[in-house]
Amino acid sequence: MRRQPPHWPRSPRLQEAAPRLARPPRGRRGNRPSRGCHWPSASRSPGNRRARRRGGAGSWGGGAAAAGAGPGPRSLDSGGEMAAPVSTKAAWKLQEITAHSSNVSSLVLGKSSGRLLATGGDDCRVNIWSVNKPNCIMSLTGHTSPIESLQININEELIVAGSQSGSIRVWDLEAAKILRTLFGHKANICSLDFHPFGSFVASGSLDTNIKLWDVRRKGCVFRYKGHTQAVRCLRFSPDGKWLASAADDHTVKLWDLAAGKMMFEFTGHAGPVNVVEFHPNEYLLASGSSDRTVRFWDLEKFQVVSCIEEEATPVRCVLFNPDGCCLYSGFQDSLRVYGWEPERCFDVVLVNWGKVADLSICNNQLIGVSYAQSTVSSFVVDLSRVTKSGSVPHGLIRDDKPLVQPTPTGSSLRRIYDRPSTSCSKPQRVKHNSESERRSPSSEDDRDEKESKAEIQNPEDYKEIFQPKNAISRTPPRNNEPFPAPPEDEPVTAKEAVKPNQAVEVQTPLPKQELPDQIQRPPIASSTPVTRAELSVIPAARNEPIGLKATDFLPAVKNQSQTELVDEEAVSQIRKGHETMCVVLTSRHKNLDTVRAVWSTGDIKNSVDSAVAINDLSVVVDLLNIVNQKASLWKLDLCTVVLPQIEKLLQSKYESYVQTGCTSLKLILQRFLPLITDMLAAPPSVGVDITREERLHKCKLCYKQLKNISNIVKNKSGLSGRHGSAFRELHLLMAVLE
Repeated sequence: MRRQPPHWPRSPRLQEAAPRLARPPRGRRGNRPSRGCHWPSASRSPGNRRARRRGGAGSWGGGAAAAGAGPGPRSLDSGGEMAAPVSTKAAWKLQEITAHSSNVSSLVLGKSSGRLLATGGDDCRVNIWSVNKPNCIMSLTGHTSPIESLQININEELIVAGSQSGSIRVWDLEAAKILRTLFGHKANICSLDFHPFGSFVASGSLDTNIKLWDVRRKGCVFRYKGHTQAVRCLRFSPDGKWLASAADDHTVKLWDLAAGKMMFEFTGHAGPVNVVEFHPNEYLLASGSSDRTVRFWDLEKFQVVSCIEEEATPVRCVLFNPDGCCLYSGFQDSLRVYGWEPERCFDVVLVNWGKVADLSICNNQLIGVSYAQSTVSSFVVDLSRVTKSGSVPHGLIRDDKPLVQPTPTGSSLRRIYDRPSTSCSKPQRVKHNSESERRSPSSEDDRDEKESKAEIQNPEDYKEIFQPKNAISRTPPRNNEPFPAPPEDEPVTAKEAVKPNQAVEVQTPLPKQELPDQIQRPPIASSTPVTRAELSVIPAARNEPIGLKATDFLPAVKNQSQTELVDEEAVSQIRKGHETMCVVLTSRHKNLDTVRAVWSTGDIKNSVDSAVAINDLSVVVDLLNIVNQKASLWKLDLCTVVLPQIEKLLQSKYESYVQTGCTSLKLILQRFLPLITDMLAAPPSVGVDITREERLHKCKLCYKQLKNISNIVKNKSGLSGRHGSAFRELHLLMAVLE
């Protein structure tokens, strides 16, 4: 498909904003950048305010010198002999903090420094952190519903947050105030991104629309329509002319901002596309999907370059190396390094970070963050010990020696971006402005500013990080130091977040020979016991045992005595629980073997019937997780059997059961709800049509079951967090039943 020359739409607002969106002159082919030099390294660096901000000593709390990240230097011991180098880790856990009073729903890392972290939670707050510091710097309020999406601009001066209600708020971090509140979406905000140069924000929503906002003028510049399901990821191209969008409809779309239209639609993924990322230099786009593949697309020829299909889990997080030599992909408990011409895996690094949510690179270190419930964990990978080319066979990192940096590879014939000159590359005069003059010139009205507050919880860190210095230092600003790598045998301890109005007490660990035999702990301030509220839904990901009972998966035993246990009885009870769990797992294994024997015959309907007849929801969940991976396996007669089981799963107390039920119900609604409604609304046919009557009977059964499920979905759509978002999406799909 050859790209047509762009044309200006009739929208006056977009026509007025277009010169700021696409500043460089048009090249020889449409509005693509003319062939020129590689994307300069200064394009990703912040402006003078950011450089002055970094001038303070220890602005981000990086730690020791760069030598600490790799093998330690040799030194002379007391005997005058050369000591052996200290073996350090290639990947380690940096810290773990309690970020919110409720579940964390989203987070994002600043891509410029890799040290700024923003988290959003079900408590409707946006908290700002410095990586490797346990205390919250700032807490942003104003949203009335849980935060669904976050993004920080390239200069790390602005942050935008989207909520479940569809509202968008933009804060100025340096001025510590609300800058804009944007309304227009009708459902959850699923994705956000800042334009690399102009004051524009793109938002993608569950309502399938993409909107481009002018932050300065507080208005929607243009709306891009074309996706049929939720838009999960948005990315501006490095030159600021294009916008890539990934959605649950299995497609990736490329939009021309100046022309206000779609340039091309990339198809090929077999599942929802979760993430897209532009190559920093070349006309190349990477996309990761729930079908467990990573695809690379040529943006000049509009065709697939390669596809990596060896993954075991859905792809949710990808990031190109700054020089474009490779792609990093964060998977559950591992980091993988890929090349695309040809497709290959350079390296696999084991990192115990669970489901990583965002990645950032700074000082040859990759920072990864993940969250589970109310805790956020950060991890570091030393990229000097990661293979980034095919010269070394890939595998698990076991060598402590840093690897030689490879030269960037890629297609020499592929076009490269041309970045326009901006104010960041021009000399600027330094003005000694007061705090009131420095604050944002245009902000929301007083009413909205009172509703949206920026609570500075750590003034020292706030001034050190966000407020620029009034004078320029005679020496160049110091770069952030890399995080020191711990020795191989050193355990990493977690850090607790410091809550507001709570004193910070720093304790220095004593040497082993100075540790006292007994440590006197201070008395607890309050004698009131802290009780944890019983969870209505048991989460699938958790950091500690939550008290699951093996007897919950076995038939109930009546008249069981509840007496206080002595030590011997407690040990006996523990052993009994182990035996009970063995019985549960043995029974489940036997049931799965029975279902697998039926599955091998190729009859999906009988396989589901056998799983339902066993009367074990865990077996049904395991089977549905397989069927959900391939939508073509679903038939109308299968829906009549599965829908009653979905009704049970949606009311389960286990999060994994609820997620499986929501996924199956969503597939049924998307594929069969139009057929069901059309069959019920059609007039009776003339004559005898046995096939049509059987189909009509199945549609009536499905309709009756869907009506029962719709009441459950409606009652649970008011929940917060990921479950509430899934139920609200199902409620929108089931609106035709009301």
